[in-house]
Amino acid sequence: MTLRFIFLADPMCSWCWGFAPTIDRIRERFPDFPIRLVMGGLYPGVTKPMKPHVKDEVRKHWQHVNEASGQPFDYGFFDREGFVYNTEPPSRAVVAAKKLGSDRPLEFLEVLQGAFYRDNRDVTDTETLADIAAEFGLDRAAFLETFDAENTRQMTERDFAFSRQLGVHGFPTLLGYDEERYRLLSMGYQEWDWLEKVIERWVDKATAAQTVH
Repeated sequence: MTLRFIFLADPMCSWCWGFAPTIDRIRERFPDFPIRLVMGGLYPGVTKPMKPHVKDEVRKHWQHVNEASGQPFDYGFFDREGFVYNTEPPSRAVVAAKKLGSDRPLEFLEVLQGAFYRDNRDVTDTETLADIAAEFGLDRAAFLETFDAENTRQMTERDFAFSRQLGVHGFPTLLGYDEERYRLLSMGYQEWDWLEKVIERWVDKATAAQTVH
């Protein structure tokens, strides 16, 4: 039996950005457990620009994430006019990176998050996403072709649908999977010290169950 994690996230989810160091800790602490990254679909397909009151709410979230996690934010983002908070393009960028054979999707996700939150780059813009992919080491032209492919759009939608099928609507969410059932380990931002104990209990129980069988 192979134990694995299912990590549901969105590149434009501020709490997911706050959770990035915790994911790094999980990878260090449990290196033999694969992590399947699934794009959850926070606000895919949004077409209307952010209104002032929405910006105010988002700013509060960013401040809370910064306080809880220490992750950096560039609040110059809120000076943007007409920004459309559509999280589908950066989610599709992660899927495209995986299709291109990148075996580091979690790292690519973190690069996208840093570009958006720390560096105030527009990760809803195709050319910006291509630049980031190239900086990450992917072929820029191949990325653009893959990013625009209909199959990539469909694969991204399947990620969103899988998230809904699991009943997950909040991010980040971490599940454990033992080849028989999913176990909710955390929904929303959690401190590493607490989460490590939760994961250890799950591992112990799953391992013990395997021994019984």
